[in-house]
Amino acid sequence: MLVIVGYVVILGAIFGGYAAAGGHLGGLWQPLEVVMIFGGAVGAFVVGNDAKSLKATLKDLPNAFKGSHVNKAMYMDLLALLFEILTKIRKEGLMSIEKDVEDPESSALFGKYPKIQHDHHVVEFICDYLRLMVSGNMDAFQVENLMDNEIETHHQEGHVAAHCIAKLGDALPAFGIVAAVMGVVHTMESLHLPPTELGVLIGHALVGTFLGILLAYGFVGPLAGVLEAKLEESSKVFQTIKVTLLASLNGYAPAIAVEFGRKVLYSTERPSFSELEDYVKQAKK
Repeated sequence: MLVIVGYVVILGAIFGGYAAAGGHLGGLWQPLEVVMIFGGAVGAFVVGNDAKSLKATLKDLPNAFKGSHVNKAMYMDLLALLFEILTKIRKEGLMSIEKDVEDPESSALFGKYPKIQHDHHVVEFICDYLRLMVSGNMDAFQVENLMDNEIETHHQEGHVAAHCIAKLGDALPAFGIVAAVMGVVHTMESLHLPPTELGVLIGHALVGTFLGILLAYGFVGPLAGVLEAKLEESSKVFQTIKVTLLASLNGYAPAIAVEFGRKVLYSTERPSFSELEDYVKQAKK
């Protein structure tokens, strides 16, 4: 939603200022310039990326226009779920969570926290490492190394879309210049025309440079930053789970293990100790 608001502000400020200065908005509508700039940029985008990168970009791009689901409420559910899981392990043993781990979709434990249960990647991450804990064949150092590798892989994979969009944004000004040069060439071919008509042709050529720069720095480039921010948010969720489970593996009580996870969070999403404690008590009831 904020992306759309930002786009509206950009359009209002630039075109509104141009119109207020006496400019004619109709002169900026040059569909052939748009075709040259967008067509060239999209073609270069296809040439410069493999099929997997193209699919990843098309899949992740819509997320830039959606609000973030990673917030304080989501983290409170996550920490409360981890607390209940670790408490059950402490009271009933590791084998008591085997059914929950194997089928989290029908698990009553996961079902109490639908925000977490509906996030496939988070549930899979939790269940995979709980399954390793149940097996009992790996120590905390091995598990931590494996978690770090998986989080790093997730980060690299998620960075593909942001990188591709950033490269596309970098290319747009250059294609704007290409469109402008084409317009100048056309103008030079038309020197026999009267000055008023030549002025129109020159104006059309300059629109290409304008559109390339506007699209790059006002529309496409910022999307890469949004995707990067969302990637960092998702990585922080995995880091929270990692720290909490490792604290439990090292012998800390569930309440202390969850406190380890709480301390990893950014201040904007981190609940206070008393907030989390009250929330866990309510969830248990």
